[in-house]
Amino acid sequence: MEKSVSDPAVFEGSTPVQANGRLYVKGTKLVNEKGDPVCLKGVSTHGIGRYPQYVDPDSFRTLRDQWHASLIRLAMYTEEFDGYCITGKQEELKALIDRGVQYATDLGMYVIIDWHILSDGHPAKNQKEAEAFFEEMSAKYKDHNNVIYEICNEPNSGPDWPAVKKYAEDIIPIIRKNDPEAVILVGTPTWSQDVDIAAEDPVRGYANIMYVLHFYAGTHKEALRDKARAALQKGLPLFVSEFGISDASGDGELDKAEGNNWIRFLKENDISFVCWNLSNKAESSALLNSASTVTGNFTDEDLSEQGMWYRNI
Repeated sequence: MEKSVSDPAVFEGSTPVQANGRLYVKGTKLVNEKGDPVCLKGVSTHGIGRYPQYVDPDSFRTLRDQWHASLIRLAMYTEEFDGYCITGKQEELKALIDRGVQYATDLGMYVIIDWHILSDGHPAKNQKEAEAFFEEMSAKYKDHNNVIYEICNEPNSGPDWPAVKKYAEDIIPIIRKNDPEAVILVGTPTWSQDVDIAAEDPVRGYANIMYVLHFYAGTHKEALRDKARAALQKGLPLFVSEFGISDASGDGELDKAEGNNWIRFLKENDISFVCWNLSNKAESSALLNSASTVTGNFTDEDLSEQGMWYRNI
């Protein structure tokens, strides 16, 4: 297989952003400013309101330099864990995003600003807050070439694709008014799995839109890869903004063999992937073990079993 331009050996001596510049969508691929396919590899925070200590330059630098990560995802819950839409901590959460974007920018990494719906289920539930949030974020970061917007993490428990598409068609123009070129990630129904359904009727009229696929290898196996293949065959650009090798709860037994199958599939198709999650939460999907207290220069003793697996990936 031809080496992706985002492989560490290719940008050795430079940062990921220096090597690739502004990203675009071409067909089903994410490409760099030269038009070459890019497969970003990164890490998602857990909810930044719950684990703010990992929004830290040493954490990000360690992931870039020791793990060869090119991307950080800043997961901001909308309802859980003192979420943006249910508490008075909006300014505190936005300040964490500001710091996270600045650290990623200083390190030459790409960064996803993630509107992390989960228990709210339907993205329209907090749509007014989303509209105001993305208006502010896109105005603030319109001159950054490393910021990606994820407008709804995991639609679930009700909204079908037409409903999610309608939400996307409301949010995308708000971002595009300020930032005409940034990549925008659109979640898909059933916890961002129904990419094959979205492929039948994608959002029209906007460039640089990608569609979110999430998986947890302990639960999601070849059947979900078949849905991804169907979407790709219809020309839908996919982006895995969250995955793990636990079960779908984010806990339970790890399935490394199936995780390896997924990584092989993603690399073969130049699909970017982001592992959940950078925290010391006592669950198997956390990349750090619950006894770890450091926020950078993670040693083997700091890493969970999934953390060791992903660092080696």
